[in-house]
Amino acid sequence: MVFAPGEKPGPEQDEVKLQNASKQIVQTAILQAVQQVSRENQQKEKRTNSSMSFQLERGKLTKKHEKSKGAARLY
Repeated sequence: MVFAPGEKPGPEQDEVKLQNASKQIVQTAILQAVQQVSRENQQKEKRTNSSMSFQLERGKLTKKHEKSKGAARLY
């Protein structure tokens, strides 16, 4: 068996491979968690903006309705 420079044969090499695989798994899990939180925050922000827009529009309609009722009373 031929080993690359710095590569250790036997159980030490297996341990290094396991450590590297573990690091990769943890990095991937962290990345996925961060991406999920980011997506959830974006969705939450969209819902908040949508809700605010709806409330603003509803407020405008209510004010227009009140103005038109007030104008009708003047006549």
